[in-house]
Amino acid sequence: MHIIELMMRFWREIEMAMSMDELALVLAEATPMLGFQRYALTHHTDLMRAGGKFIRLHNYPAQWADYYDRCGFGISDPVHRASYVTSAGFRWNRIPWLIGLNNEDRKFMERGKLQGISDGFTVPINVPGEARGSVTFVGPGAGFVRDEMLFLAQLVGNWTFEKARVLTLGRGNFTPASPLLTNAQRQCTMLAACGKTDGEIGTIVGISKLTAGLHLRQACERYDVSKRTLLVVRALFDGTVTFSDIFRR
Repeated sequence: MHIIELMMRFWREIEMAMSMDELALVLAEATPMLGFQRYALTHHTDLMRAGGKFIRLHNYPAQWADYYDRCGFGISDPVHRASYVTSAGFRWNRIPWLIGLNNEDRKFMERGKLQGISDGFTVPINVPGEARGSVTFVGPGAGFVRDEMLFLAQLVGNWTFEKARVLTLGRGNFTPASPLLTNAQRQCTMLAACGKTDGEIGTIVGISKLTAGLHLRQACERYDVSKRTLLVVRALFDGTVTFSDIFRR
């Protein structure tokens, strides 16, 4: 089947899925056609201890899934951590280039290989205001999957995770509404994230030190926090301020 036809087929089947079980069937069908054996669509969280609604679909071995959850690897998994530093899907052989691997990471990856989780391709899913996630396709020989199939795997990963969000969280109601900062409040928050004092912020923006402090206090009030550190964290979390805004300075 031509790759465009295959792409349209998967897109239609994903759109038609009316439940998480039906979406799992689509992934189970698509995974071998993409050149892989197993899949995992999940939020990156400790599901045994987390509250609220979180997404997970997979066909990994039950023994591996039980061990993974029991040890809380949803947070520390090196594959997950690598997905935080790129927006594009990546082969697992690129992980050492994306993040540093420590001895515990290497032991974790070796233990996964014993369960057949030896090589894969991961599609990062990072939505501001929500737990981060990913869609991963794994299987022996995954490193040799053709590039055009990796392109399709990227699309299938994005489409299926978005469909899972709709089915699990409800369309149009994924995150609480973020407080709206004025341009001045956002600029002062961004500069505070860079470690600037009120006086330095005032000089950069062209306002007084007192006015800079007022903008930051009002921004804190809008987020219902008392410390600027928490203001910055919340603003980064919901996308009001980005890491690029900070590091460009």
